[in-house]
Amino acid sequence: MRVKICGITSYEDAIMAINAGADALGFVFYPPSPRYITPQAAQKIIAQLPPFVEKVGLFVNENAATINTMSKKSQITLAQIHFEAPKETLDALTLPYIQVTRAAKEEDIAELDGQYRLVDAYCEAYGGMGKRLNLEWFKDKDNSHIILAGGLSPENVYETLAYGFYGVDVSSSVEASKGVKDLEKVTAFVSNAKQRT
Repeated sequence: MRVKICGITSYEDAIMAINAGADALGFVFYPPSPRYITPQAAQKIIAQLPPFVEKVGLFVNENAATINTMSKKSQITLAQIHFEAPKETLDALTLPYIQVTRAAKEEDIAELDGQYRLVDAYCEAYGGMGKRLNLEWFKDKDNSHIILAGGLSPENVYETLAYGFYGVDVSSSVEASKGVKDLEKVTAFVSNAKQRT
């Protein structure tokens, strides 16, 4: 299972996550977030990273021109779209993207169209705020295109292994403080997420 460590704010945390086995790193381009980073600061980190690691930029309520400009400045490789963007916006993006479904009930995931999606718990603020999704919603479904987020931790990520998710996404539960990752927690999360079922 692929693992994304989100909310990266320093090179030290980025390389720690990569060395622990993370497949992707997330950079939050949403100013209200305590894990916010500017595209320029993200680029300084990304420029030092090894190849074959996905660099994901998280966007909330931005237009296509802004997303394209910030993506180019930061050198991210994938845009994570945390709002209901119209088709015109998505079509105008100049880099690959993944949309986020904020699920409040099982029906919210019942009609996912087979495209890769990140599924997070619904709450009024953007981001899952540590709220967990009900794994029963995913029982007996094809989850091979879903990246699960929301309330995952080193202690509970093993519970997702039986559902066949493409990947998992984590931020706050692997931190020492907001925006600062913890080596032991990151290492444990990645190790537990990549266990063979």
